[in-house]
Amino acid sequence: MNNVKKIFSIRDLENLSGIKAHTIRIWEKRYNLLSPERTDTNIRTYSLSSLQKLLNITLLYDNGYKISKIAKIPESVIPNTVKEVVSKKTSKSQNLNAFKLAMMNFDQTIFFETYDKLLSTKSFREVFKDAFIPLLNEIGLLWQTDTISPAHEHFITSLIKQKILVNTERIQHQKPTKTDKVFVSFLPENEIHDIGILYLNYEILLKGYKVVYLGQTIPIENLTDLLKYFDNIYFLSYFTVKPDKTEIATYLEEFELYLRDTSNPQLWILGRQIQHLERTKLPSFVKTFTSIEEVVHHL
Repeated sequence: MNNVKKIFSIRDLENLSGIKAHTIRIWEKRYNLLSPERTDTNIRTYSLSSLQKLLNITLLYDNGYKISKIAKIPESVIPNTVKEVVSKKTSKSQNLNAFKLAMMNFDQTIFFETYDKLLSTKSFREVFKDAFIPLLNEIGLLWQTDTISPAHEHFITSLIKQKILVNTERIQHQKPTKTDKVFVSFLPENEIHDIGILYLNYEILLKGYKVVYLGQTIPIENLTDLLKYFDNIYFLSYFTVKPDKTEIATYLEEFELYLRDTSNPQLWILGRQIQHLERTKLPSFVKTFTSIEEVVHHL
């Protein structure tokens, strides 16, 4: 079961808020902003409500509120004050904090208000690059340090995927203008991290190409069906977790075997696992990319 984390260390608070542990201790002592509990060994621990309060305080602080002024705001009023601030123009760091606050509070209202405000002055591509990519990178770090739970990650990534799909649907009805490539995007078996591949679909459609999206955990043998319908197929995949470093070379060998009857098989891959490949030893049909931007530039 994916239980929501409810007890946090001061280091967790520092990771999530960006406020140094030393400063948090000062705020506690001088302004009584937080009331940590103590373990038997006198180590501070914080509840989920304390974390949420600190994220609210941080957002106000980053928007020019003096900490002495924040300390005088009744605790019950702080969330509404935050929502008023979020509805106004904010900087990149403040947008990031607002999205983190939405994640930790499971508050989709803050997410939508922040997103809508960004979209009023930016394109969706700019929002994804300037806001969502930094957020996803930070979520990865918070996950590695056990600061957030799977429930937090799933909540915020589902909202981001929702926005990708909405924007993709708006251009899917357009007839492709380029016919030299047909992209088939998929994730290998046991790979479920699909935000990257979903966003690439959006970018490829914007470039005027046809995209066939197959989704998560697709066996290689299923890909051969596409060869009956399209020429010039470029298979596109994102190796975030799978295949792992012990499997990836074998995976490429199997891919080549299944597509041996194809005159010009092409496989474009990106994701964390490609670091385990030696580029000089890759099969000629494989091309690796280090970022979404690199793929878009190569289209």
